[in-house]
Amino acid sequence: MADTPATSSDCMEKFKSYVTTPKGLVLAAEIVLCLIVDICYAVVYGVSCVAIGGMIIAIVFFCVFMMELDKQFRQISWVWSDLFRTVIVSAWFIIESLCFLISWALGAALITGGVFGLIAGLVFAYDTYTICLQIKSARQNAAAVNDFTHDSRVWVGSGFEFFIFLLINVFIYLFY
Repeated sequence: MADTPATSSDCMEKFKSYVTTPKGLVLAAEIVLCLIVDICYAVVYGVSCVAIGGMIIAIVFFCVFMMELDKQFRQISWVWSDLFRTVIVSAWFIIESLCFLISWALGAALITGGVFGLIAGLVFAYDTYTICLQIKSARQNAAAVNDFTHDSRVWVGSGFEFFIFLLINVFIYLFY
């Protein structure tokens, strides 16, 4: 029998079940906070590349983990890619939000965006912490097993992917 294509109800069930997981809840919070920050900043001076970039990348990772594509595309180290994503976006949000909170005379919308941006930065930092715990437990489990073998191709993709990710973020920052 031929495989049937995924229906919208199947996708919605995956969405509902993934949002209830801790990682799905954190990613959904990141997406919502990025949207709120972008709306607050758009009121005064336009869009924020940090908020839009963080939201788009969080949506991509949300879809990858929700559809379990990380188990199909093993050439990419999704855990390390997610770690780099959260570290970079967390630092950007905290720096940008502190800049807007320091210059409090710019208006209430920017202060509100700064507060929500600081909260988003802390949520991204929490995600970084949970990923570090995941990596630490994976290493401890790997050290406990004597016959641990890993596919070296999994680790090759992460360096190149990080370079591309960093290059895109530099261009976003320069043209911001």
